[in-house]
Amino acid sequence: AYNNHYYLLILISLIMCFFPAEKSRSIDVKLNPKIESNAMYAYIKWIVVLQLFIVYTYASIAKIYGDWLDFSTIAVLMHSKRNYWLVGDILQEPWIHTVIGSVGILFDLLIVPALLWKPTRKAAFFLSLFFHLFNSIIFQIGIFPYLSIAFSVFFFEPETIRKIFFKSKIPLTTSKVIIPNYKNILLIVAAVYFLTQLLLPVRHYTFEDDVLWTEEGHRMSWRMMLRSRQGKGRYKVVDKNTEEVFIINPKDYVSRSQERKIFAYPDFAWQFAQYLKKEFKEENRDVSVYLENSKISINRKPYEPFIDSKTDLAGETWYRTKHHSWILPSPYIKSEK
Repeated sequence: AYNNHYYLLILISLIMCFFPAEKSRSIDVKLNPKIESNAMYAYIKWIVVLQLFIVYTYASIAKIYGDWLDFSTIAVLMHSKRNYWLVGDILQEPWIHTVIGSVGILFDLLIVPALLWKPTRKAAFFLSLFFHLFNSIIFQIGIFPYLSIAFSVFFFEPETIRKIFFKSKIPLTTSKVIIPNYKNILLIVAAVYFLTQLLLPVRHYTFEDDVLWTEEGHRMSWRMMLRSRQGKGRYKVVDKNTEEVFIINPKDYVSRSQERKIFAYPDFAWQFAQYLKKEFKEENRDVSVYLENSKISINRKPYEPFIDSKTDLAGETWYRTKHHSWILPSPYIKSEK
């Protein structure tokens, strides 16, 4: 199950492999007290800040599309919350959808600059606190809201954090500027990493059709909570030698959450076809796999044809860098033309 929050955790975990976290409160310090330090290079802070800036900025830009701007996406997201105690009814109000949709765009776009600028820092922090706790309570999205709140320490002066949370720590008073001896390597690696982070979220513009429809280029691009997808259809397996036909009941092969996705997402549909091909191969059958009557609904709109029923998905190759012609054209783009 892809989730932007998991992806961010992976990136932060990767970055942390190269941060000097072993110099404080670690087994390394216990074994070798001489390495203990209460200081870090300033670039560490700015790497985290820049990563967050990319995440939030692209999340804001991605929301600037029709179904978000008319707040219909918010209505869909809130519909499942209608039975929430105390707030369920108010979350169904159109004016609440307007507030949530507007704040969602503005918060993601402005929160990092507002935290960086001292005059707005405190107000931005308390707004961030409310925003993330609201998301945690309403959407129940795991640790991400609390991780985001924790990142606030990178936006306050170190002495401010020390006085609040670490009063027993000795303040760092040196004004000496120390440049790491690996500066050139750091600049090259950081440049490559952040260039990649800047390009991945816009790669879908090089694909045919709309990413909202095809999902091609959706992942690793910070397109957070933008749509609701439902799909339906029927998987048919045909033995190439005997022409024997098998109608597949997905429940015999996958979990309930996987079943929902193999009809609504093209890469899941392709993967399931590959899985079925492998299963039948164990019975010495060479098969084709078709998804018939494939239709999807995005944001509760009417179901539209999605995957070409004449395409043998088991015989197709999945490409990460180009469009797949067996995904039928978006009806939304056609209607606009």
